[in-house]
Amino acid sequence: HLQLVESGGGLVQPGGSLRLSCAASGFTLDYRGIGWFRQAPGKEREGVSCITSSGGNTNYADSVKGRFTISRDNAKNTVYLQMNSLKPEDTAVYYCAASSKFWCSLSPWSGVYDDWGQGTQVTVSS
Repeated sequence: HLQLVESGGGLVQPGGSLRLSCAASGFTLDYRGIGWFRQAPGKEREGVSCITSSGGNTNYADSVKGRFTISRDNAKNTVYLQMNSLKPEDTAVYYCAASSKFWCSLSPWSGVYDDWGQGTQVTVSS
């Protein structure tokens, strides 16, 4: 059974930090780019960050540059999203997705993402 599972979401105050994890079971992430996306109520899903299969290239949405860091541990079959200096506008359900290619895209509609997780809620509020 192929599955991507996000974890690490929760409620945090503005300025706080969270680390999201995206763990794969039933298949390896070794050769696949991974993207993190988010969707706030009433808004379209948007790309947050992505990382190539080797981890050698990363990309970030302008809104999170300098605050979020994506990384991966292929030995653990897991990709992480470290989120610092969180703002209320970061509140959303966060999803990870596995690309069918070694590269990745910040567009959730690029057509390269075959597998999606169920999402984890991140709420930034005082």
